[in-house]
Amino acid sequence: MAANKCLEEKLLLLGARKGVEARSFTSFRIGGEVGFFAEPRNADELAELMSAAKCCGYPIYVIGNGTNLLVSDDGVDALFIRIGSRMSAYSFNETTVSAEAGALLCTVAKASVAAGLGGMEWAAGIPGTIGGAVAMNAGAYGGEIKQILRRVTYVSNGRLITKRVCGNELSYRKSPFAWPDAIVVSAEFELNKDDGGAAARMEDYNIRRRTKQPLEFPSAGSTFKRPKDRYAGALIEEAGLKGKRIGGAMVSPKHAGFIVNCGGATFEDVCELMAFVQKTVFDMSGVLLEPEVKIVR
Repeated sequence: MAANKCLEEKLLLLGARKGVEARSFTSFRIGGEVGFFAEPRNADELAELMSAAKCCGYPIYVIGNGTNLLVSDDGVDALFIRIGSRMSAYSFNETTVSAEAGALLCTVAKASVAAGLGGMEWAAGIPGTIGGAVAMNAGAYGGEIKQILRRVTYVSNGRLITKRVCGNELSYRKSPFAWPDAIVVSAEFELNKDDGGAAARMEDYNIRRRTKQPLEFPSAGSTFKRPKDRYAGALIEEAGLKGKRIGGAMVSPKHAGFIVNCGGATFEDVCELMAFVQKTVFDMSGVLLEPEVKIVR
């Protein structure tokens, strides 16, 4: 549904912009022009933007740092709300970390180690936001958000809710705080006093990430979720697909779990390559890989 003149005026008054291309706010560097793009400064502005669009039945996408999105080159007629740098404050109180949803997870993780805390160092190389990390229960190197998450403030059905969280409410790449059911505004984490090894562990994780992952190319991180008792990257490598290329999209020769934009990749290039990988792996192993990247068209 296209935005009517009244809605356009409302959104522009609320600070939304037109003419923004998805390639400018996604890590894949792919995607055409979206209807409107907005970055609220607080929960009130977020609620106003959502209310204006919802009243007119206009589609909404709430995003963080755009690190797991693949958006159509044809563009998407919708309001994209990025919770980012305008909502990125964080603070420490003894072993508790409080952070707004737009703060970068890697920034907060590094700051926690500098503050003498342990328990979040595994996240120091993850480029997404706190909100996105909570929404998808981000994890790496044996660590997961659910292990340290204690409280979440979020918007649901127009209400601002603060909830104490138990780890078992979150599972692998899933949480009850994901759009469209909820929008994370801030989160509170409980860490531990540094045992003296947090900085070394963080550096080790970062070295492993730089060595094993294709950080030199635009991508959306791990393309597929980890199947039960298996690894997506290993299955793709066993299928002989490292280096497989369609147009500008390629299965990374460095880590088969990543599809990268190696130059001029289109939305269709990536989608076609993802489908090819899924079929080839399924034919060889019987495992159907589930995308971890979110596709918006």
